[in-house]
Amino acid sequence: MSCPRALAFRFRILHIGPRRAPLLNAPRLLPLLARRGWVPNTVQRMLTPEVRIARKIWSVPQAFQFCERLTYDHYENFPVASFFIPKDKRRYICAIYSFARIADDFADEPGLTPAERIESLNEWDEQLVDCYRGHAQHPVFVALRETVDRFEIPIELFHHLLHAFRMDVTTHRYETFEDVLEYCEHSANPIGRLMLLLFNYRSEAMMQQSDLICTALQLTNFWQDVSIDLQKDRVYIPLDDIREFGYSEEELFDRKATQVFKDLMCYQVDRTQQLFNEGRPLLQAVGKDLATELKLTWNGGMRILKKIEHLDYDVLHYRPRLALVDKASLVLSSLFS
Repeated sequence: MSCPRALAFRFRILHIGPRRAPLLNAPRLLPLLARRGWVPNTVQRMLTPEVRIARKIWSVPQAFQFCERLTYDHYENFPVASFFIPKDKRRYICAIYSFARIADDFADEPGLTPAERIESLNEWDEQLVDCYRGHAQHPVFVALRETVDRFEIPIELFHHLLHAFRMDVTTHRYETFEDVLEYCEHSANPIGRLMLLLFNYRSEAMMQQSDLICTALQLTNFWQDVSIDLQKDRVYIPLDDIREFGYSEEELFDRKATQVFKDLMCYQVDRTQQLFNEGRPLLQAVGKDLATELKLTWNGGMRILKKIEHLDYDVLHYRPRLALVDKASLVLSSLFS
């Protein structure tokens, strides 16, 4: 899914991988919406009394503080990962994460119909447009406005993310690998481009290399979470690949880890490793301010793929994870490579 089951992976590996926050612009509605269960749990936990006060005006420092609190409270790995990000960049990353975090809640919050989820995403999109017009009210958009102004970030990158969230609501199967790649163009690639812009890298060649790495990260998340996605009636393995290998969707949901399935997953892992390798020149192209973070991202994704291989590609019954020793090894190799 787009962000954060998938977004969480991207922010976990990228260390920044996808439901009615627009209603937070009308705080008088919050008690009613909360009673009806229409305010996402993620957002409810973040709502301080001040957020509930109608017509609250958020200063820029207050807005960034809100985003930082949301990020650190809801993404347990962020504080460790952010150690490798220059301190002056962290609050801007938190603003971007918060935008995507809340949007992902809209797309995946239990109890809402698909139509209600799409409506919420559309309202969030409207607030994004207002933000770019200089009319930000919600703290996330107050912080985001400061971010996009400072780094000259085009609105299209955020529109891509929202498009991915809408796809999460409406699409649970992908016929071809090209269809999966199209999803990645919206769900994953904007994250890498946003990171490059935050570090003032604007070369199109670097952007394209980032796309390759981010697509590979998203695919890695898919292969890592095959068993979890089946519980949600989601299949990211291309259906034409399933048929071509002589496997079936029925066998997939019956969790039959046959040799045919393992060959199918080996094929997916191989093509994902190829994308990682094609994007690898970016690791040498960025400066020291981003190099360690990027190496950690690249190495982490490749390590997950290696773990899938060590599981003999049986992701129907096992989910590969990075153990503490893996993380320590990744940090050391990223620092001293």
